[in-house]
Amino acid sequence: MDVEALRTFVAVAETGQFQAAADELGISQQAVSKRIAALERHIEVTLLVRTSRGSRLSLDGQVFLPHAKKVLAAIEQAEQAVRPGSRPLRVDVLNRRISPAQAVYRFYRSHPETDLDAVTLSKENAAQAAQAVLEGTVDASFRALPADQAPAGISAERLLDAPLELLVGPGHPLADAPGVSPADLAGHRIWIPGIRPGTEWAAFYQALSEAFGLSIDALGPNFGDEALMDALADSASLATLVGGGDRYLWPQTHDLRRIPLHDPTPVYPHVLLFRSGDQHPVLTALRDHLRTTGPRTPHDVWTPDWADR
Repeated sequence: MDVEALRTFVAVAETGQFQAAADELGISQQAVSKRIAALERHIEVTLLVRTSRGSRLSLDGQVFLPHAKKVLAAIEQAEQAVRPGSRPLRVDVLNRRISPAQAVYRFYRSHPETDLDAVTLSKENAAQAAQAVLEGTVDASFRALPADQAPAGISAERLLDAPLELLVGPGHPLADAPGVSPADLAGHRIWIPGIRPGTEWAAFYQALSEAFGLSIDALGPNFGDEALMDALADSASLATLVGGGDRYLWPQTHDLRRIPLHDPTPVYPHVLLFRSGDQHPVLTALRDHLRTTGPRTPHDVWTPDWADR
């Protein structure tokens, strides 16, 4: 059924005149007549009866009118649901503890009227997350993906560099260091449970290991962040790496230490993926916010070659 013909029928029914309906819809009276005739042929009944004063609804037209209005209302609701700015912006932050989640949360705190939804596609790699953006499952996703590797239809903007820090227990040899170089970590076991082959974070840590001769592994089961914190507190040799903006909590008795890395400073390059041409106003506001409020990038940055700007 032609939606425009349906809309024209309702306009004629409400105004009582073909010319008035034409003026309201911005079309000719002839176009109104053609639409009504086509609609009547489609449903095989007469909906409007012409009179000396204009037109009136037939008995079938009276029955049909409320249904036609319901159809048009449903179409308007459907269009409104996907109109830019009319629904929450869905952003994949990968993990609720890491820098992208904290950055999106700070954006929301500074724009409390904003309608957004933070989700975690934690099992998808960068390519799968980009596909989710293309398909509209999410509107945007934070990933470590070079802009020139973004698939067609996806824009990529590097908006959040997360400097890495060493996290150790109080008995670790580097526990009291004010800062360490990545090269100083050679010979120390760095455990990052949850690294999965084929993900961009696996590629990042592999490049970091090769660049500085580090031993980074994900051996053993991943029982979650709390279990990792317990293991660090009890060990004099185990260490892990976290982002400077990541939010982890542990009991005060653990006495864990976060130690900055420098000379150079490894940073994890979070790139925001979004559909090219997406006009959602919250997406525009989020990008502007990240450009102006993001942490200052250290002068001695290290990133893998594939992540260079």
